[in-house]
Amino acid sequence: MSLLAFETPSNSASVSHPALGRRHRHAEDSLLLDELNPHAVIDQAPHDQAVTLTSVGTVREACPKCLHTHLNLILRQHNVRAAHLFCAQCHSCFDAHYASGTPALTI
Repeated sequence: MSLLAFETPSNSASVSHPALGRRHRHAEDSLLLDELNPHAVIDQAPHDQAVTLTSVGTVREACPKCLHTHLNLILRQHNVRAAHLFCAQCHSCFDAHYASGTPALTI
């Protein structure tokens, strides 16, 4: 399966001072990532066509496989069954939850 990810423009206002947008990170704020089978969360396109994923932006977490690529947040859409984090470099999909077990990608 071939996957392409691109970001949609954000409508949120940018922070005028970088320090104002920062939060202190606590251990309970850290996300734990579980790798998902891409076929379980993304429907395949017919005839091996590329699947286009629309990302709503990148998150602070880096891909545990690539170690340097920030993950993209992919929400449910036409060919995506479940919200997940996606690495555009190695095409891996991840679910995220907090140390308490609370899912991070559900509303």
